[in-house]
Amino acid sequence: MKRYLLITLALVFANLSFAQNYNDTTFTFTVVKENKITPVKNQANSSTCWSYSGLALFESELLRLGKPEVDLSEMFIVSHSFTDKADKYVRLNGKLNFAPGGSFYDVLYVLRNYGIVPESEMTGLNYGLDKNNHGELDAMTYGIVKAVVSNPNRTLSPAWKNAFQGVVDSYLGTLPTEFTVNGKTHTPKSYAESLGLKWDDYVSITSFTHHPFYTKFAIEIPDNWRWSESYNVPLDEFIRIFDYAIENGYTLAWGSDVSEKGFTRDGIGVLPETNKEKLEGTDQARWLGKQSSSGKYNIRGPLKEQTVTQENRQLGYDNYQTTDDHGMLIYGIAKDQNGTPYYMVKNSWGTDSKYKGIWYVSKPFVMSKTMNIMLHKDAIPKDIRKKLGL
Repeated sequence: MKRYLLITLALVFANLSFAQNYNDTTFTFTVVKENKITPVKNQANSSTCWSYSGLALFESELLRLGKPEVDLSEMFIVSHSFTDKADKYVRLNGKLNFAPGGSFYDVLYVLRNYGIVPESEMTGLNYGLDKNNHGELDAMTYGIVKAVVSNPNRTLSPAWKNAFQGVVDSYLGTLPTEFTVNGKTHTPKSYAESLGLKWDDYVSITSFTHHPFYTKFAIEIPDNWRWSESYNVPLDEFIRIFDYAIENGYTLAWGSDVSEKGFTRDGIGVLPETNKEKLEGTDQARWLGKQSSSGKYNIRGPLKEQTVTQENRQLGYDNYQTTDDHGMLIYGIAKDQNGTPYYMVKNSWGTDSKYKGIWYVSKPFVMSKTMNIMLHKDAIPKDIRKKLGL
C-alpha cells in the first residue's frame, strides 16, 4: 500500500513538473503594450508584402501623431516600383533580380519621390477580381524585360518602356495625377506632403557581423534591388530597439524569414529548442504536435526555445537558413500564461486566421530571423542613436 502511494505521488509530481515546463495545450496572451494600427489588409495572391507592411508603418505613424486614419494605396507603390525596377534591370543588362518582391525602402523611395494616393484612388484591381492575383502580371512584366535585354533589334527601342507601362497599367490601373480628398484637390506629391511626415526621419536597422557595427551597408538580399543601406548594430542593441520603440509608442516595419517550421499559419512564431526530427517520442515532440502538410509545426502551447547569439544568427544568414521572406508590422508586446513576452505582429494575409490577422512572435524568433526593420529614428534609444550619428 505504501509502495503504491509513493508511486502515485511520484506520478503526481511528474505531471506537475510537466505542467510547469509546458503549461496548457494552448496559448493565453495578455497585452502588455499595444500601439495603434490600421485594419489588417490582404495582399492575397501577390508578392507585395513589402508594400503592405511599409505603408502599414506610415499609416500607424499618422495615428501616433494624432492624425486621422488613412488607407493608402499599396498598388501605387507597386506600380512605380515595377517601372523603376524594369529600367534598372535593362540598364544592368539583366544582371539584377527582377521579381515582384521588394523592400521597405521601396515604399519610402516612392513616398519621397512620387508621392502617394488613397486606396480609393488606386485599388490595383483592373482585372475583374476583388483581391490581388498577380500571376499574369508578374509573368508578363518579366517577359518584357527579358526580351528587351536579349536585344533582338541590336539596339534598344524607346517603345519598350511604353509597352511595359501599358501592361502594368492594364492590371493595376493608370497612376492618378489629380484627385480630391476632403474637398481639396491633390496630386500624389501634394497629398504625400499633406500627411505631415518627414521621410528622412525613417531608417533601416539590422544586425550582422560581416560588416562593421555602427556603419551602414546594403543588405545582400535579392529583393534589395535599389541597394538601400541599413545601419548595423550588435544583437543586444538590436533587440533593445524593438522594446524601446514599442514602449514609447512606435511601430516597426519588420522583415523576417517566415519559412521556418515554427512560424505557423495560425498566428504563432517561435523557435523550438531542437529540430523535431531529433525528438521522436519525447514530450517536447508531443508539444510541437504533428507537422502540417506545409511542413509547419502545429504549436500547441508555450515551449522551450533556442538560445540566440550573434554568432548563430550570422550563421543562419550565411548558410541561407535565414532568408528575406516576408514583411509585417510589429506594434505591441503581449505575454503568455508563463509570463514570456511575444511581439504582436500585424500581418497582411487577411483576417481568416486564429487571431484575425495578428501573429504572436517570440523574442528568440525575432532575434534569429529578422532581416531588418524600418522605423522612426526617434524610436531608437538615444545612446544607440548617438553611436549611429542620428
